[in-house]
Parts: sequence; C-alpha cells; structure tokens
Amino acid sequence: MIRTLLCAAALAASFIAAPASAYWDYGHGTVARIAYQNVKPPTRAAIDRLLAQGALLDTPDCPVSTIELASIWADCIKPLGQRFTYAYNWHYQNVSICKPFTLQGNCPDGNCVSAQITRDVKLLQAKDVPAREKLMALAFLIHFTGDLHQPLHAGDKGDLGGNRARTDYGSYMPERLNLHAIMDGWLAERTISTPPDIVRVYSPAERASEAAGDVEDWSRESWEAARVAYTAALDGDPCRADVPARGKIDDADIEQLVPLMRRMAVRGGLRLARLLDEGFGPPPPERARD
Repeated sequence: MIRTLLCAAALAASFIAAPASAYWDYGHGTVARIAYQNVKPPTRAAIDRLLAQGALLDTPDCPVSTIELASIWADCIKPLGQRFTYAYNWHYQNVSICKPFTLQGNCPDGNCVSAQITRDVKLLQAKDVPAREKLMALAFLIHFTGDLHQPLHAGDKGDLGGNRARTDYGSYMPERLNLHAIMDGWLAERTISTPPDIVRVYSPAERASEAAGDVEDWSRESWEAARVAYTAALDGDPCRADVPARGKIDDADIEQLVPLMRRMAVRGGLRLARLLDEGFGPPPPERARD
C-alpha cells in the first residue's frame, strides 16, 4: 500500500513537471487483474512461480511479486538509466490517424509495442530461455498489452500520442493538461470505476469473442479508438488543418468515450489472458520443412 501511494504521488508529480507518457497504474493493474482471473489454472500457477523469482531482475525498487506490480514494472524501470533505455520505444507505435492504417514503416526493426508483444509470447514459449529472461518477457507482455489497449499508444498525429495536444477535460483545465494524460489517467480512472466492475471471470463465449484476432487486428482497433478520441477533442474533425491551441473533452464526449474505454480495458485483459495461456501452454507445433 505504501509503495502504491508513493507511486501515485510520483506519477502526479511527473505529470505536473512533464507530459504523461504511460497508461497509469490503475489502467495497467486492471488489465492485469482481468487477465489473471481468466487464465487457465495451470497458467496462473506458472505466472505465480515466475513472479516469485523477482529477485532475478535486480530491480528492488520495482518489484514484480504480484501481477499488478508486474504490470507497471516496465514503467517503473524507466528511471534506471542505461540498463533499460533500449525498451523505451517498445511502449507505443506512432500510426497516423490521418492516413490509412498500416504497421509497415511504423515499427522500425521491431521496436514498437505490437512486435514486442509477439516477441514476449515467443520467449515464454521457448524452452531454452533462462528464467530471468522469461520473467522480463512476462512483465513486458503484461505491460505492453495494457499499453496497446490505451488508444493513444497505438495512434497519433505526430504529436507524441497526444502529449503535445493541450486539451481541457470537462471543467478541469490546467495549462499542461493534454489528451494523452486524459486518456491515461482521468478518463481511464472514470472508466474503470464506473459500475459494474469489469474485473471478473468472463464466460468462455465472452473470452472467445473479445480475445479474437491477432496483434495487428488489435492494433487497428486501438488506432480506430484513437481517432475517436482525437475527433472528440477537436470538435468533430481529428485531422483539421486549423488545429486549435487547446482541444476540449466535454461531458458529452466523456459519456461517449467511457464505454469505448471500458471495451478496450476488458479486451486488453482477455487478450492478455489468451496470450498468457499461449505463452505458458504446450509449445506450438513445429512447422514442417519444405
């Protein structure tokens, strides 16, 4: 609890000093908890065994002893200097909402969130990967699946995922507030705290429906949701040439965006559950050689 309060305070302070850059703890933890409740029992046991080896990561200030803590590990390690700078670009992909959707050219050398999700699943499946690398892959997978389902990690307008898009949120209008921070924090928290609780065990039919598709399908869906967010903030025209100095998310926009963000959080959790089951399940069949 103390660490959670300190982390929340640090996040608030960082927002005052600079634009927000990552889905806040509440969003990541919720996606992770949905996944944890909906994985197969052997998968849950495998997750617990791996998280119990958190000391292997040598990040004592960024523990991974629970799936909620693991869900924010990839953000927690950002201040650790050169050890993890290679992972900075793995949290997002800058696919323009004002051009046709494509990942081609928007994920250089696999340094984007969708490619890393695929990579992390493969690392969990591999038999010859050391426990430390598997643990990192698990923590990254949990976090990046959450990131992909925060729409402004999947689509933007050349403005750092809305970090440069100064935007008012209802009657809350601090000078530095931006669209990314709204989606990361205030709207995410409004969404998740709106009844009924989205953290629950879902039926097999719900899991199959909401977790269908692949990472590119999910990227497209999140990119489309990003376009909806920009449309709301820019009064109906997300790609307008005369971009106002400040956008506005009003009460009507919030009512429209809350159901969208709920769907994204639920799908993120159930898709993560599917990926975890695949990562810890039987190895995929080997492809026949030509």
